[in-house]
Amino acid sequence: MRLELYISDLLYRYECVTIPDFGAFLTQRKGAQVHHTTNAFYPPTKEVSFNAQLASNDGLLVKYIADVTKEEYETTLQKVKAAVDTWKKRLNNSEIISLENIGDLYLNAEGKMQFEPSYQLNYLTSSFGLSSFVSSEIERIIEDMTPAVLEEEVAEAIPLPIVEERRRKRFPWTYAAAAAIILSAGVFGFNEYSKNQQEQQQVVEHEKAKKSIDKYIQQATFFNTNPVELPSITMKVAKEVQNYHVVAGAFRIEENAHEKVAQLQAAGFDAELLGKNRYGLHQVSYASFSTRAEAITALAKIKRETAPEAWLLVTK
Repeated sequence: MRLELYISDLLYRYECVTIPDFGAFLTQRKGAQVHHTTNAFYPPTKEVSFNAQLASNDGLLVKYIADVTKEEYETTLQKVKAAVDTWKKRLNNSEIISLENIGDLYLNAEGKMQFEPSYQLNYLTSSFGLSSFVSSEIERIIEDMTPAVLEEEVAEAIPLPIVEERRRKRFPWTYAAAAAIILSAGVFGFNEYSKNQQEQQQVVEHEKAKKSIDKYIQQATFFNTNPVELPSITMKVAKEVQNYHVVAGAFRIEENAHEKVAQLQAAGFDAELLGKNRYGLHQVSYASFSTRAEAITALAKIKRETAPEAWLLVTK
């Protein structure tokens, strides 16, 4: 039985895979690395190690093999023990046990187990498809930026003698053009000022005419000796639908219900007679509301202060 094939499958999903009576392979996440000498880049990976002290059977490896081979657990366990006995004999004979995609196991001079991991396979699933690569070295060109070089570049970029020459040679028509611009600006400003004054005068006259017209309208409308009498209008406002009622009680005799309504109204409640229910009882309410929230708030207050037996009735 090639145990290394099943161990390799489990190392993708678990951090510890124990081989009964032999030891355990452990994995630990390792971040991406850069080898500065060779300029090689390595992706994140799982680093595999071996611990001979963890030899107790946790059932993981045996159960996995049994599920894959469709054999009984005890039968599989015996096969695993047989493979382990073979490994131990080979190690005692100074042989190296090479486990594919996992590493090599051997005994040192002191008889202790040693393990050399294999880097052929990356067990970190999140790094699937990533491989190591070598990048070429980037050459950086550093230019000479000493103060002397900078002064020479600035001197070449700014032709100071030409600037001085242009400042000396100013012709008379330059001043004439400037004077023309100033004169044009003054005329334009004066024209704008006159235009604004005319517009403001027109606004004032318009406001005076408007006030005069409003005055005549008011006199003709409100100070007439024979005002126009308009007919009275009667408007009916629909009462808001109130489907939530805080019930005070139900009475077989209607007179008793009316007495209860009068009693509650005298106490300050907006009581009313709700009519008969399906049992023929006349229901009386403390108050009625259009929303459930208002009704529940009123019910809580009435139960707390007046009548603990009050209840909520919802009608459609």
